[in-house]
Amino acid sequence: MSTTVAVLVVYLGILAALAIWSRRETHTLSGYYLANKKLPFWVVAFSTNATGESGWLLLGLSGMGYAVGVQAYWVVAGEFLGIAAAWWIVARRLKKFSDEVDAITVPDVLVAKFEDRWNLIRGVSVLIILVMVTAYVTAQMVASGKAFSSFLGMDYATGVIVGSIFIIGYTFVGGYKAVCYTDVVQGVLMLLGLIAVPAAAIYASGGWSEVQNNLALQDPTLMDMMAVSASGKSAWIAIASFIAIGLPFMGVPQLLIRYMSARDDGEIRKARIVSLSVMLFFTAGAVTAGVAGRALFPGLEDPETIFPVLSNNLFPPIIAGLLMVVVLSAIMSTVDSLLLLASSSVVRDTYQKIIGTRKSEATLSNYGKLLTVVIGIVAVILGIQEPRVIFDFVLASWSGLGSAFGPAVVGLLYYKRVTWAGVLAGMSGGFLTSVIWLMFFKSSYGLYEAIPGFIAGFVLTYGVSFLTHKKAGQM
Repeated sequence: MSTTVAVLVVYLGILAALAIWSRRETHTLSGYYLANKKLPFWVVAFSTNATGESGWLLLGLSGMGYAVGVQAYWVVAGEFLGIAAAWWIVARRLKKFSDEVDAITVPDVLVAKFEDRWNLIRGVSVLIILVMVTAYVTAQMVASGKAFSSFLGMDYATGVIVGSIFIIGYTFVGGYKAVCYTDVVQGVLMLLGLIAVPAAAIYASGGWSEVQNNLALQDPTLMDMMAVSASGKSAWIAIASFIAIGLPFMGVPQLLIRYMSARDDGEIRKARIVSLSVMLFFTAGAVTAGVAGRALFPGLEDPETIFPVLSNNLFPPIIAGLLMVVVLSAIMSTVDSLLLLASSSVVRDTYQKIIGTRKSEATLSNYGKLLTVVIGIVAVILGIQEPRVIFDFVLASWSGLGSAFGPAVVGLLYYKRVTWAGVLAGMSGGFLTSVIWLMFFKSSYGLYEAIPGFIAGFVLTYGVSFLTHKKAGQM
């Protein structure tokens, strides 16, 4: 364990150095929240992937591969298609538009074409972001507790607190630039880990054919990508839901600001190639680790611990220590971005734009740093409660944010007749549909809530815009 701790200390030292190096960019809102829009393609690419995946990739998605077998590869297809759509449909237009209107946050983008009556678009955006980000960050705190507990035998609650101290600390000091450059370090570690662990698991099992034979003996449906679920629902519902996990890539604000922070359009073009290549290794590696892990260690009480179990049992202590860092990297790379997102929604969108404060940029950036700490503490308090299933908890937040902002942003960028009412209706309707479906219908029908959420969001954005634009023209 001392070797593992030593590796962890070295890793945290690197993050601290990056945070200190980035401090000079944190004295304005654009600097603290967007690194002054100067990031090169390789930073944007790795930061997008690392932020989009989070602790659910190494714990949740590998756990899903362990639980359902090869059906989890539908998630790989869905994530790849989703992030490809985000890069080709949203990224370049959003970058160009956000530069034209000098936007710092996603709500800045949404209101840029309109006179935001009574600040409703901005206000609703802030409310959605704060609620969903709190749930999202809480899930990542749960993941950090599981990671420390699995690797170091640490008490779960202590693991949540220890992980949060490091995450909140470097986010507070270095802001968005520190977050993105640490994402590069974390993304590279995640990539290496998601190549090494599944490869070692397959080798220890005696090859992929032995993995298949073993799982077929445990449960034949584990090797059937078209299997009917245990509840009796048809396979197409599960497949559609798994593929739809990629939909929110087009709308979650923590990824949209990555496109906005790129240096220029050329960097966006290069970043999307790197991002797509890395994403394939990320997701396929996580599922494969879970599937092969089921063959080696059947009967785990918590499937979401399979990645730490493989790391501790298949590698020497120093490598196991590095793999613990990989899990923490996945968690940290998302939490830091979410903390900044929530902080910006309060300081920029609420305090500066809705309330209309005239305080200096330096003062507001300091407020943002303090809010980062406050929001992080709230998530820690929630996270040390009874551990939840990371995969489900993250998906709920992921779908809520994506359904709220994806259709509205696409409509804003592509529909010339989009109106204030259309954006407000699409954003509110997409979010509420996602939440209502999750609460009242998902258990009966099994369909992932982002599907009805996105459908409602697009119908309302375009339908209400068409009606209100036509009405305005007649007047």
